Amino acid sequence: MPFSKLTETMWVAPQLTVADVARAAEMGVKCIINNRPDGESDDQPAGADLAAAAHASGINYAAIPVSHAGFSAPQVEAMRAVLDKEAGPILGFCRSGTRSSFLWALAEAGAGKDVAKLREQAAAAGYDLSPIAAMLDMLAG
Repeated sequence: MPFSKLTETMWVAPQLTVADVARAAEMGVKCIINNRPDGESDDQPAGADLAAAAHASGINYAAIPVSHAGFSAPQVEAMRAVLDKEAGPILGFCRSGTRSSFLWALAEAGAGKDVAKLREQAAAAGYDLSPIAAMLDMLAG
């Protein structure tokens, strides 16, 4: 499974497996952020299994689940806290990587990062931030 690089310290990916966690460790990932709620799909691994694999590989693990209902301020704040705490590389994942890239961008915009640059970084990694443009602008405001 490909990991898409948003920045030197932030990568995103579709749904991870336990084997992907080991590969992430080999690539130097220091923290995994699970943005997918448990039970969203019958074929996804349990978050607890991924957390155990991460810890066994020496990787920190955070769960900030985002449902298809959208994003909340506490989720953005939790993402910001992980980004501030971890040196990286950090690997966020969800079903496709889109929610992870959106949450990263929202947290970065809220921290004053340039929204145009965030759009460029996401686009280079294959993600389109236009569905959250208004939220990005509001947070950057």
